[in-house]
Formats: sequence, structure tokens, C-alpha cells
Amino acid sequence: MDVLSCFIVIALFLTKAWTSEASSSKNIILMLMDDMGWGDLGAYGNPSKETPNLDQLASSGALLPNFYSANPLCSPSRAALLTGRLPIRNGFYTTNAHARNAYTPQNIDGGISPNEILFPELLKQAGYSTKIIGKWHLGQQPQFHPLRRGFDEWFGAPNCHFGPYNNKNAPNIPVYKDEVMAGRYYEDFEINLGESNLTQLYIQEALEFIDKSVEVSKPFFLYWTPDATHDPLYASRPFLGASERGLYGDAVRELDYGIGQIINKLKSLGIDNNTFVMFSSDNGAATYAKENGGSNGPFLCGKETTFEGGVREPAIAWWPGIIKPGQVLHQLGSLMDWFSTALDIAGIPQPNDRIIDGISLLPVLRDGKTIPRPIFYYRGNELMAVRYGQYKAHYWTWSNSIEEFKKGTDFCPGEEVVGVTTHNQTNYTGMPVLFHLGKDPGEKYQIRNTTREYTDTMDIIGPIVAEHHKKMIFGEPVLNYCDDSVMNWSPPGCEHFKCYQPPPSNKKLCNWPH
Repeated sequence: MDVLSCFIVIALFLTKAWTSEASSSKNIILMLMDDMGWGDLGAYGNPSKETPNLDQLASSGALLPNFYSANPLCSPSRAALLTGRLPIRNGFYTTNAHARNAYTPQNIDGGISPNEILFPELLKQAGYSTKIIGKWHLGQQPQFHPLRRGFDEWFGAPNCHFGPYNNKNAPNIPVYKDEVMAGRYYEDFEINLGESNLTQLYIQEALEFIDKSVEVSKPFFLYWTPDATHDPLYASRPFLGASERGLYGDAVRELDYGIGQIINKLKSLGIDNNTFVMFSSDNGAATYAKENGGSNGPFLCGKETTFEGGVREPAIAWWPGIIKPGQVLHQLGSLMDWFSTALDIAGIPQPNDRIIDGISLLPVLRDGKTIPRPIFYYRGNELMAVRYGQYKAHYWTWSNSIEEFKKGTDFCPGEEVVGVTTHNQTNYTGMPVLFHLGKDPGEKYQIRNTTREYTDTMDIIGPIVAEHHKKMIFGEPVLNYCDDSVMNWSPPGCEHFKCYQPPPSNKKLCNWPH
């Protein structure tokens, strides 16, 4: 064999080996909705049947009806997803007051700790292209932004689309294109009486990223996190008035349409069998929004609470050829599990220098296995409840303060369970309130503490909680301090739009009423 022939053989061998290696790398898409409830999908029983693409995704994949967030509020839930760790460990909580929910408004002085490992960082190190589209919510200052934490690209905002603001007392929130702002909400990205094309922009960004990743033959991770279902609600003009559920339903219909476009893109490129897709929500529906919010199905209360309506989420997993279609998997799952699951899919070992609260769900999704495990419900710095099997034990109960309730803030509209939906923080650690969620998903009928069922169940749950407390290492809280000077006055790229002079620094403890 001459030198040229030998070179060609070697080249063909290397090309074949490279192609095989590239094709073995699995793409990962996580679709995280904002304030979407367990009962918002047709696949979960919503009678409006306005989510045909998600319903089809469920029928061709797996439905997970026992799936949870790690917190009943946006920011801590998202921090838990990306770190695989409870907010009490990763620092996304507050100690300003007992059992208070906290998040990242634009005057927060903190963000995701540099000591935490986010799984996009590990995927990027393994050769993945990574992109976040939509809401970040893990710190609004540049040092906390996603391009510093494992993402190659970003199109979206550090905060929710609140406003409009007057740019004097508070600046309108920027939308970023990678490291620099591409404009501000209500100025360059309009939201006018519920009309906005933001979801359409998020859809287009996703399709272009998938196309580009395939063109360069790189595995990709797409974190698609639109926020149209978070108040103030919005949808683009073709979807306004299209739903039987008002503006909230319009937003849901447009998101469902976008998900259909993304799935069709995977199929058209022939990479659907090589792509794992997960759909869920960051916390339960905002029931305090009433008809302008989502549905939590049969569950008690909603967002901000650790009752089932606040933390049980719609969840669908899809991977043709790997996940058998039409499954309903009753495994207890958590958003934190996508940390370990994503690493498992990518063949990356997870960190061994810290406690990871999530588990890999790949054996469940692929093989139908069931993995016994507890679900811990935290609110701020307090363990409120624990689920194990079908039982849920409340160690503390609280909806919101009576003062806030009298002002019109109601996290449990039309629902009252004596001794449970309390407006004062009630300590039941000596004798937890116990429910059987199989018989009583609405948490309405307490199991009497004089029964054998109660004793036998707490003999199992009690040691689980004791072991959990024994091994707990609290993260340094990052949601304690606020400062108006750190708001989005002059973000990178503002010189192409408008920059504003920040006020003098006045760092102080944040007020968290809930």
C-alpha cells in the first residue's frame, strides 16, 4: 500500500471513529415554564384541551405525575435545578425572617455562589454547546450571569418582565443577547396590554441554536425558559383571544405551539432519537392571581406555599427509542434530579465533594425502575414537610400572614383546611400533621395521631428527617441583602440605548413578607 492509500485509510478510520463518537453524544433540552400549574395541561386532565403538542409529547414519552420543584418560588427552584442541591445547601434562601420565601429582584445584592457547580459548566467542559433562552433569575449583576456559569449563549433577561418602570426610581429590566443588553422591556421589547412577541423570539432563538449546533456537529444543551405565564401575562397577536382560558390560556397556547416547533425541528434534522427532552415548571400556579393564573388540579393552595399546589409540577420526559411511549411513571421526582440525569446521559461523573440531593432518573425513564426516596419541602430556612411513599408529614404549616391576607393576598383562594392553611407559622414538629396523598391529594383529611397508621408511618419518616438534619450543611445565604444601587441602571451595552446614573449604595436587609 502506497503512502497516499495508507493516509486515506487512516483518514477514513479517524472520520468513522469521530462520527461514531459525535453521534454517541446525546443532546439535552430542558423546557422550564414559569408559574405553570400541574393542572394546566390536557395530559393532566385540563378540560380546555389547549396543549396538543405537550399532550402528544406525553403520549409519545412519559408522564411523571409525582414530580416536584425544590421550592415554591422561582429563583430558589431554578438554583436547585442547576446545582442538584436544595436551596438550603446552595445558599438560595434568606435568614432575615423565619421560613420566608426569597428570590432575586433587580435590587438583590447576591446571586448564585461561585462555590456551586452548575451542570451546564460540566456539559460545556465535555464539549457541549450550551444556551439559555429566557429567564435566568439567579442574580442580576454581570458576575452572576449565565455566560459566567457554563452557558456559551444567552438570549433573555436576568429578572422577570416586571414594569414598566420610570428609569428614575427603578430602571426597566434589560434583555440580553449574550454578554450585552439588546434593549429593555417596555422600551425596546414591548409588552403592551398583554401583547408581546417575546415568546416568538424565544422560539426562533431555539430553532436557530439547534440548527447551528447540528451544522458544527456538536452535542448541545438548550435551557428554554420562557416566562409568558408569569404575571404580567403576555402573548403575541396571533394567539390573543385564542384560548377559552383568557390571557393566561393564550400564553399557554403559544408556549405549546413553540414546543411543537422545537420538537418538529428535532425530527426534521433526524436528531430526535439522539435528544432527551424534559418539560416542567419552576413552581406551582399563582393561585393568588385567580382567573389570571394557572391550575394546580386537585392540589391544595399554590405558589409560595409548601402544600402540594405550590410544589407539585407538570412533568414530561421524551426520548424516542429510549423512553417507551405512553408511560405514566409514579416515581417521586424533583427538578434537582435533572442535574444528575443530564450528567448521566452525557456520561459525566457527578461531583463527589458535596451532597447532591437529586438522583439520576435515567434508570426510571429507560427501564421503568422505581427508586425509593424522600422529597423535602423547604420554605426559606425551615423544613416544612416531607413526603415518603404516599405519605406527607407537615412539620410546620403556613400560608401567609393574616396581615397580608387582609390586604388581599391569598395563596389558598377558596380553600381552608383547619390547622393546615394557617395564617400564623404553626410548629408541628412534636406531632407532625400526616396525610396520605394517594387517598387525599388535596391534603384535607388528617390521619389521626392516635392510629396505628400514623405511628407506623412516622416510625419511618421520623428517622429520615433526623438523618437529614444530622447531615445538613447550610449554605451561606445569598438572598439577605438588597441595594438599589445595583439595579440595572447601566448594564453592559447600555451605551447603545440608555444608561442611567445609579443612586448611592445603601445596602440593607431585604424585606421578605412571604
